[in-house]
Amino acid sequence: MKNIVQVFGRKKTSIAVAVVKGPGNGFIRINGTSIDLIEPEILKYKVFEPLLLMGEAGFGDIDIRIRVKGGGYVSQIYAIRQAIARGIVKYFEKFVNETKREEIRNIFLNYDRSILVGDSRRNEPKKSGGKGARSKYQKSYR
Repeated sequence: MKNIVQVFGRKKTSIAVAVVKGPGNGFIRINGTSIDLIEPEILKYKVFEPLLLMGEAGFGDIDIRIRVKGGGYVSQIYAIRQAIARGIVKYFEKFVNETKREEIRNIFLNYDRSILVGDSRRNEPKKSGGKGARSKYQKSYR
């Protein structure tokens, strides 16, 4: 029997949906391609952070499939990172045990809070009377 959990991660306008299945072989695929093919190399380490923090013994028996869209490269990477971490925590909560879940969650939160908690900053919409969200056209009183 397959145990399945679906979670999402967000950053700006990027949304990553992760489907975590267990038991599995430890595959991680992003939009159908392997996680090893992520470019540039520096951003690849950001995606691997939740897996490195957890240790190989903890995640080796689950498969993760991620679909990501919207935003730019960097915000997609951060959305993927958040989706992976949330998926792992949710999977352990639902199918393993609560103490292991709490242990993993504390490791993630101590390392970087944005792994599990989303960034609430968004782009503010433009208003009338100016060329941006807050700026106004100049007035002349002559």
